[in-house]
Amino acid sequence: MITKNYLSIYAKSFNWSGFFLPKKIYSKCSKLYDFCRTIDNIADQNVDLEIKKKELGEFKIKFEKKNQQDSVIKNMWDLMDEFNISKKIVDDLFDGIKSDLKQEVRIKTEKELLVYSYRVAGTVGLMMAKIFGVKKKESLQRAIDLGIAMQLTNISRDVVEDEKKNRTYLIKNSQDTMLDIKNIVSKADSFYDSSFVGIKDIPLNCRFSIVVARRVYRQIGKKILQKKDIDSYRRAGRIYVSSFGKIIQTIFSLLDLIMLFFIKPRKHEKENEYNLINEDISLNERI
Repeated sequence: MITKNYLSIYAKSFNWSGFFLPKKIYSKCSKLYDFCRTIDNIADQNVDLEIKKKELGEFKIKFEKKNQQDSVIKNMWDLMDEFNISKKIVDDLFDGIKSDLKQEVRIKTEKELLVYSYRVAGTVGLMMAKIFGVKKKESLQRAIDLGIAMQLTNISRDVVEDEKKNRTYLIKNSQDTMLDIKNIVSKADSFYDSSFVGIKDIPLNCRFSIVVARRVYRQIGKKILQKKDIDSYRRAGRIYVSSFGKIIQTIFSLLDLIMLFFIKPRKHEKENEYNLINEDISLNERI
């Protein structure tokens, strides 16, 4: 099987920030993303639902059996062994993707939203932090925060696309869909804020890359907030940060990098949210 660099194909924002990583670390992050994207592609392909379920099940069996003929799986197990990544984290990722394989997806409560966002993205943030060599528990929690923040940004951006797939991740708190979207952006911002101090524990040669990724991805939410109503949101199509916008955010990231040298550790702000997730998933066992 030929390994594709899905990071450069699909994740333009992450690939941009990856430019600032050491080549060896970028290669390892790319292998992690290849694995995550392979699973995601199974769920998002335009085929019958039962075929998706079958293919996801078959891929998981290959993963469980450590199929060395599949380079994506082999590379993932190599990462897990090298960086002490618990298999439970990967199982959580599979569970998150599997939860999308339904005729209809409807998230109705904050707990459902948090558990889902942890499974499909918080897991990735946690695994990335382990690849960077982060050891401190609270900083690993904040890596999960960054993953959750980015997933909430995805949800706020992809409402129209998700509707076509009969998926609704917005919590309906009002009759105004745009207000619900902005509430998700606001929730994402609170997780971006919580994640920041944890970046201080990432080795200096990797730190700037994550500062850039955090700032560029957060900018998507800010662009969403500029939409006055749901009609202008729908007309805008897929909202993204332009190359020029990424350059601007990269420059601002230099200020963030300086701030990290002076910021002091503080209590994790997302304790209540973690308690909700912990009702279903023991995060301490993953961290």
